[in-house]
Amino acid sequence: MKESLSRRKALKQIGIGALALSIPKLTFASTDQIMKRVIPSSGEKIGVVGLGTWQTFDVGNSSSQRKPLKAVLRALAEGGGTVVDSSPMYGSSESVVGELAEQTDLQERLFFATKVWTSGKQSGIDQMNTSMRRMQASPMDLMQIHNLQDWKTHIKTLYEWKEKGLIRHIGITHYQDGAHNELERIIKTENIDFVQVNCSISNRNAEKTLLPTARDNGAAVLINRPYSGGSLFRRVKDRELPDWTSEFDCKSWGQFFLKYLISNPAVTCVIPGTSKEKHMRDNMGAGLGRLPHSDLRNKMIAHFEAL
Repeated sequence: MKESLSRRKALKQIGIGALALSIPKLTFASTDQIMKRVIPSSGEKIGVVGLGTWQTFDVGNSSSQRKPLKAVLRALAEGGGTVVDSSPMYGSSESVVGELAEQTDLQERLFFATKVWTSGKQSGIDQMNTSMRRMQASPMDLMQIHNLQDWKTHIKTLYEWKEKGLIRHIGITHYQDGAHNELERIIKTENIDFVQVNCSISNRNAEKTLLPTARDNGAAVLINRPYSGGSLFRRVKDRELPDWTSEFDCKSWGQFFLKYLISNPAVTCVIPGTSKEKHMRDNMGAGLGRLPHSDLRNKMIAHFEAL
């Protein structure tokens, strides 16, 4: 395990391309690779489609429930995806992610993100150390302050940890519109690498000022709740995709919803959750081919709202 983590650390710090000749390549099925976008603060590239783990990876030690999750992680990596987002709030998800990534030899390929979700400096330190151990990630690629809980305390620790190399990027998160103004204020006044926020084709509040603020201040953007908790699929149930979606290489409603988000240049990565390989592969399709331009984005909104 120690050797695996040190290899991962070297890859993250030096770059996968620079070590390609010295470290054996992992073998995966040949598939198209999704587009990648740059993290403004570090210049590193990550896939535009990632994976959230709320509920879906909270399966404890159940071998029958863990098996399909291995396939989900492989599908993510095979398609060029990198980001796996978790939290101590998500039950056993951190441990499941870490153990399955190690078992499938994916640690060097993935970009691990988790959160601190507690109050008090020492409590935060203890929780983050536990999260890093559970996810088997050292350094942690992205440590985020979950739902802004005690953020003024934790951000001081995160600055120190980033300076020491314990974490590589600092982030803040929320999942409700009411927090968007506060997220904007923090982005403008603190050295934030990432903001994770709720946004979807049916809830576009973040597009008004938060996403432009992130773009203008060099913060990468992760999108949570891209399907609005599944309500978008209920809205389009039994309805066919319109023919004009072929103009941006869209093959499913899931891709329709994700391509809408990815086509916003301020968005770095969307992180829908799933426990099914077929859904993961479909999600990855949103990062392939053309994206809708502004006129098509407006057409997408109008079509969805008319359903």
